[in-house]
Amino acid sequence: MRPTWLEIDLAALERNYRRLAARAPRARVLAVVKANAYGHGAVVVARALLGFGAGGLAVATSGEGAELRRAGIDAPVLLLGSLHPGNAEDAARLGLTPTLATLEAARAFAAARPGGKVQVKVDSGMGRVGVAPGELAGFVAAVEELGLEVEALYTHFAVADEDREETRAQLERFLEAARALPRRYPLHAANSAAILAGIGTELAFVRPGLALYGLPPDPREPGELEPVLSWKAKPTQIKRLPAGHGVGYGLTYRSQGGEWLATLPFGYADGFSRALSNRGFVKLKGRDVRVVGRVSMDQTTVLVPAGTSLDDVFEVVTADLDPHTSLTGRARALGTINYELATALSLRLARVYLGKA
Repeated sequence: MRPTWLEIDLAALERNYRRLAARAPRARVLAVVKANAYGHGAVVVARALLGFGAGGLAVATSGEGAELRRAGIDAPVLLLGSLHPGNAEDAARLGLTPTLATLEAARAFAAARPGGKVQVKVDSGMGRVGVAPGELAGFVAAVEELGLEVEALYTHFAVADEDREETRAQLERFLEAARALPRRYPLHAANSAAILAGIGTELAFVRPGLALYGLPPDPREPGELEPVLSWKAKPTQIKRLPAGHGVGYGLTYRSQGGEWLATLPFGYADGFSRALSNRGFVKLKGRDVRVVGRVSMDQTTVLVPAGTSLDDVFEVVTADLDPHTSLTGRARALGTINYELATALSLRLARVYLGKA
C-alpha cells in the first residue's frame, strides 16, 4: 500500500450519529453521504449509517447514487438539488428519489418512471433551488396530476450556522407554504447546523451531513462532535541539507544549514493544499513540524528532528480541532471551510476503516 492513508473511525461516526439523532427524537435521519461521504468513503459509511438506524440516504448526483446501488445498497436515496430533465432516466433506473423544482423535470421523470416517488424543494430564502412558497400549491398539484407521488417537501437553510433568527424565519416561510396545501406532507429542513441549534428538529426528517463526520458547522461551537477522519503518512526519504540548499519547485526555501528534511508521499493532488507551501504543518510524535518549499502534486517536504526514520508515522490530518493540523483548524488558516478540505481528499488515498463496518 502507498505509504499514506486515511483512517476512518466508525465508532466515532456512530457516536456522532447517536448524538444528532437524540436531538431530534421524533424524526427519521436522512444521512447525507454526498461527495464520497464528505471524503470518508460513501459505500462503507452509508452501510454503517444504515446499520446505526438511518432511515435513508441523500446524495448530490445520480453517479453517487449509482455507486451505492452497485454496492448493493437498496435503501431510499434522495437525489438532492433540482433534477435536470436529462437526468430523469438515470434517476428512474437507479431507483433514486429525485428533487423536483421544475415542471420540465417532473414531466421527464413521470415519463421515465410512471407513478414514481418524488420530493419537492421549496425556496424559503436561499435562492439557489426550489419552488417559490406562493407557487407551491400549484406546483404540487401539477406534479400529482402527472401521476407522481409527492412523498415529502423540504427546504434548505442558508445561515443555520450563523444567524438563528433568519433560519427560524426561513423555517416559518416553509411551514406557512406547506400549511396552505390541501393535505399534509412529511416535511424536512434541518441540516447539521440546524439540528445542533434545535431548529426544524420537530419535523418528519432531519438531514445531517458534516456533523456526522465530527466536523463542526460552526467552529466556534464544536459541541460534542468527534472528528472521524485522520490522515497519516510515512516518509520516503530523509536527508540532511547543507546551508543554502534549495527545496522544491521554485526553490522558495533554502536550508539554514544542518537541517533534516523528510519527503512525504502526498501533495495537492491528494488534497493537501498548495497554499500550505512554506506555512503548513503536520505532526510527528505529537509535535508540529513545518512544511518547507512548495507543496508538489505528489510530494511534500517538512523539516524534522535528527533521528527521524522511514518507519515514523506523520499525522497529516489529526482527528481533533487542532489549529494547525485538523481539517477545521487548517481550513481557518487557509480562509476556507472544513467542508472544502474534507471533500478535496483524493480517491487515490486508501481509506482504512477502524471498527465494525
